[in-house]
Amino acid sequence: MPQLTKPQLDDLWISFKQHGDLEARAEIIKNFYHLVKITAGRVVSNMPAGMDKEDLASAGTIGLLKAVDQFDPSREVKFETYAIALIRGAILETLRSEDWVPRSIREKLRAFERTSNALEGTLGRPATIDEIADAMGMTEEEVNQIIQQAGRTGVMSLDDVLSSNGEGEDHIHFIDLIVDENASPEAEAEGRELRRVLSQGVDKLPDRERLVIALYYYEGLTFKEIGQVLTVSESRVYQLHTQAMLRIRSHMQGQGGDFLAC
Repeated sequence: MPQLTKPQLDDLWISFKQHGDLEARAEIIKNFYHLVKITAGRVVSNMPAGMDKEDLASAGTIGLLKAVDQFDPSREVKFETYAIALIRGAILETLRSEDWVPRSIREKLRAFERTSNALEGTLGRPATIDEIADAMGMTEEEVNQIIQQAGRTGVMSLDDVLSSNGEGEDHIHFIDLIVDENASPEAEAEGRELRRVLSQGVDKLPDRERLVIALYYYEGLTFKEIGQVLTVSESRVYQLHTQAMLRIRSHMQGQGGDFLAC
């Protein structure tokens, strides 16, 4: 289906938001439905047992509907950025409810995070993979396997690490740091602090990992597209992304981040 032009979309947004035109709403949803499939493919590279693509598509569609209903066209935010974050969040919530990430991977990731955080405190800089491996009593290859497993399962994302308890309404999505539709003064202050800590964590990343974060979350590129930009394989981009998530999570834990998921 051909994508609508900006003027056409602008007219549809006006019809829906100002006049409550449900046919305009349906046209907007239809125009952006492709974001559901794209985002589902980014979040999960291997389907969990007992789930299929339709399950993820259904969850992602709920996120898209929420994005269309809540989006404010007058704000300086691209709808695609807003929608992808809500779609991703809805898919991750579904996956969490299924508890689909193996316990062994979660335990290894926690060990990686604790070690990385401790080393950074000692060294005053992000630890390298070989330094982390040495501290964990593992080979560099074994540590890389942990990172690759996390990347393949999609267990790590900014939506996953920005959480007070990982459940229900208390979960903070990455999009909340871009635009908050109904922020109270208290929530706005908390959001500013969260943005500050997150920004610090991103700024401390090695250059390549920071670039991956920028291209993936802010520019909306796929891992395959980022690989083409960096001239590396898609699997290497997965690894860089996961390493970055682990470093950011460790930084936020080190800052006393009560907003982190357990």
